[in-house]
Amino acid sequence: MTPTTGLVLTGGGARAAYQVGVLSALSRLRRQAGVREGNPFPVIAGTSAGAINAAALACGADDFDRAVKLLLRVWRNFEAGQVYRADAFGVIRTGARWLTLFTAGWALARWRRARPRSLLDNAPLEDLLRQLLPLERVPSLIDGGALKGLAISASSYSAGEHVTFYDAPIELPPWTRSQRVATRARLEVAHLMASSAIPFIFPAVPLLRDGESEYFGDGSMRQAAPISPAVHLGAERILVIGAGRLHEPAGARQAAVGYPSLAQIAGHALSNIFLDALAVDIERLQRINHTLSLLSAEQRANTSLRPIELLVIAPSQRLDDIAARHLQALPTPVRAMLRSVGVSDVAQDTRRGATLASYLLFEAPYTRELIALGEADTMARRDDVLRFFGWAGDAESTDPPPQLSDWAPGP
Repeated sequence: MTPTTGLVLTGGGARAAYQVGVLSALSRLRRQAGVREGNPFPVIAGTSAGAINAAALACGADDFDRAVKLLLRVWRNFEAGQVYRADAFGVIRTGARWLTLFTAGWALARWRRARPRSLLDNAPLEDLLRQLLPLERVPSLIDGGALKGLAISASSYSAGEHVTFYDAPIELPPWTRSQRVATRARLEVAHLMASSAIPFIFPAVPLLRDGESEYFGDGSMRQAAPISPAVHLGAERILVIGAGRLHEPAGARQAAVGYPSLAQIAGHALSNIFLDALAVDIERLQRINHTLSLLSAEQRANTSLRPIELLVIAPSQRLDDIAARHLQALPTPVRAMLRSVGVSDVAQDTRRGATLASYLLFEAPYTRELIALGEADTMARRDDVLRFFGWAGDAESTDPPPQLSDWAPGP
């Protein structure tokens, strides 16, 4: 019997384009193996920008290849203005206004009744998601068996808890762990907006939980166990796609000179939020698997733990270094705002603050390079992928190379 396969997509703003490259390569390898029917990921869990990709796959659980083509079409042609207000007026209304708090102070802000909620206004993203994602399909896909569960994680500013909203068969009860809980919900665009609300950069989103309204932000915050939702939804083997390097290469890396800018500090904090918990959770799962392998069959029968086969695909290059090459692709008002917090777009100094920019660079030159990297990293792991899924690797694909015009969403 084929084990239930789960997919975990982590956060990272524009870095999530890398995930789409991995999914594109998986779709190709699957077709080459002659597998065209069924959903390779009956269990899908996503956080932050990964939640948006996860929801797109869940909405298309009855046609995986088509769902991946839709993601490719969007991510290959992204513009920052599709995610947040990138025009001069929009940036002034949010970013410039927010930054005045560091100069004019709270007194002036209160006197003007100006309490900006975030650096950027991501209302365009909500419009885009409503156009592209038919989330109303998810319950019927679960009822029909094409999907076993979808989990979207967010962080409650109101309650101080990490919350996983999930849709799954009714017999799967919610779970509770220390500082993290799960609650059944009919998943909507608001859940995706909350999960992807990067702290300080995008505004918090109100969601109902147990009949009470709470404000939520990015699901990567306080997410101590990113893999856990997929396990709770019944995954027996899990593919994890990261959005940043999990292990740095040997040797010293040249450090930026001088006192760190606000952008450098913010980028460092975001990397901690998006990357560190995943690395720790992967190590934890690997230790559990190793411990279980040392137990006898009788001992394993007496524990609630079970081994989880794990495949991790993460960038082989530093995404902030790639972002540094594409800073000029950002709209001029956004670049001007980022310069004010220390993101340099001068060729000799682009590494200062490039980490922060790597989360906001929703521009095609950057996202296309990340997609290409995801595809290349996955093809480099071809044997591991084929072994993980049990796909034959000797069949040749008869598919013609996809054209961009093929990637339009259907009715």
